[in-house]
Amino acid sequence: MPLTPDMTELLARARGDLRTGLPVVLSGKGGAVLAAAAETVSPARLEQMGAAGDDLVLTVTARRAETLKARAYDGDLARIVPPRDAGFDWFVSTADPADDLNAPMKGPMQTRREGPADLHRMAITLMKSARLLPAAIVVNVADPAAFAGASGLTLIDAAQAKPLLDARSVLRDIVNARLPMEVSETGRLHVFRPDDGGEEHYAIEIGRPDRSQPVLARLHSACFTGDLMGSLKCDCGPQLRGALAQMGAEGAGVLLYLNQEGRGIGLANKMRAYSLQDQGFDTVEANHRLGFEDDERDFRLGSDILKTMGFSSVRLLTNNPAKIDIMERNGIQVVERVPLKVGETAHNRQYLATKAAKSGHML
Repeated sequence: MPLTPDMTELLARARGDLRTGLPVVLSGKGGAVLAAAAETVSPARLEQMGAAGDDLVLTVTARRAETLKARAYDGDLARIVPPRDAGFDWFVSTADPADDLNAPMKGPMQTRREGPADLHRMAITLMKSARLLPAAIVVNVADPAAFAGASGLTLIDAAQAKPLLDARSVLRDIVNARLPMEVSETGRLHVFRPDDGGEEHYAIEIGRPDRSQPVLARLHSACFTGDLMGSLKCDCGPQLRGALAQMGAEGAGVLLYLNQEGRGIGLANKMRAYSLQDQGFDTVEANHRLGFEDDERDFRLGSDILKTMGFSSVRLLTNNPAKIDIMERNGIQVVERVPLKVGETAHNRQYLATKAAKSGHML
């Protein structure tokens, strides 16, 4: 039926539901589960979930499980069985590392090892894509279609959803227009919108770059604190301005502004990481305690945009070898790495040292 949402639209709806505290129903070969974000679920909904089915667990990534000293029998995640007396506060404090140092002994943790974890894994993927903490409260339910229909919940068929979650959405050049800027009066801004309802991404084109020649390019991840607020904790703002200035001086270039804040974990989680850094953890350790990997960004978005704009080779402004590798593996030739060494301060010196030591940045 024309008005019936397809799976891409249902996944966008599911992300919105999870952000507002509403559970979603995930259905697969091995059964079905009701899944809610530990970050947004209310005490009343948590109680209702406990009564809705059996085997209620808190699902966290292996990174978070390592901090909790919980055994991740499922490899990349752990299904933690709550204690009998676990209340709402237990779920919140186990999912969120904010008070780890104040209450380090949350265990011992019992983790489930039997039964499939595919739907739990999909729940974590949805949390990440919704820019929430990667922690899901999951409970088994019977007759998923009837359960979702009676409760008015979004029902996701795992077999249909998995290929869409594994792939990146098609990006469409929605509009572009002239944008005179300080660095160049011949600027042009392109807005790219994904089909899956996710964040838009932008391309700032300086001058009229020759599509037959390598273009001076920069893949810049959005950084509200650095780009807009002038934060001294990172070098993002100086890198953004330095890259644009170099493109303006050369008369041509393209800067991709990718909405992947906080290495792809979102601004709220980035601020959580900053709070953990204030407790003494470095940027990588903070991400791990939250349950994320070192870097959750997808730089393939950059190659997609460059190819859509007609570019096949670049002189890449970067200190990050991962960007070079991903461009090359996705059809964009990197003929030259152009270093971008700006913005070191007393506040971010340790942060930059961590990027060099743990993420291989060429600083």
